Amino acid sequence: MRSALHRFVLRPAMRGLTGFDVRCPNRLPAAGPAIVVANHNSHVDTALLLAAFPTQTVPLVRPVAAADYWFRNRVAAWLARRVLGAVPIDRSGASRDPLGPVSAALARGHIVVIFPEGTRGEPGKLGRFRSGVGRLAQKHPEVPVIPVWLAGCEEVLPRHGRWPRRRRCTVTVGELVRVRDADPRWTALWLQERVAELA
Repeated sequence: MRSALHRFVLRPAMRGLTGFDVRCPNRLPAAGPAIVVANHNSHVDTALLLAAFPTQTVPLVRPVAAADYWFRNRVAAWLARRVLGAVPIDRSGASRDPLGPVSAALARGHIVVIFPEGTRGEPGKLGRFRSGVGRLAQKHPEVPVIPVWLAGCEEVLPRHGRWPRRRRCTVTVGELVRVRDADPRWTALWLQERVAELA
């Protein structure tokens, strides 16, 4: 289902809306497990990044989504799970292992997409990465991490905007890295620098 939606709906819609370019598309992982980290300025970010992947890879791609936002009702949950293939993450602090579902997706060989800022930031600016991405990368040191910079999404659909506008977007894919450091906060900052370098 996701492959068909990607080929016939999502990718054509993103092409028509943004005419997006993908720089260094060969750096996108063709198989998992892998962790893709990207900046986050708009709700278009996830759709654009999914559209950048080849259709045959899309069933493996699992964006991480806030459970309190994307799984707040049946319609949103259906869209998140069935269309986006999202992995829910608990931001409330109630879960003892909020990264558990993400680790499980990696164990199944999926490509996890995470926006380490935790929320949509200021247009064109990269916010501080939360330490969760550092803990995730350290928990899976054998899994490559691919930094990505998304440009223009905040002009297509601003944070408080209701309707998308036609604007050009760019997906810049960096070289894969592997995390070895023991401090999650330092690791998150180091990954933040790898994404910032692509801006």
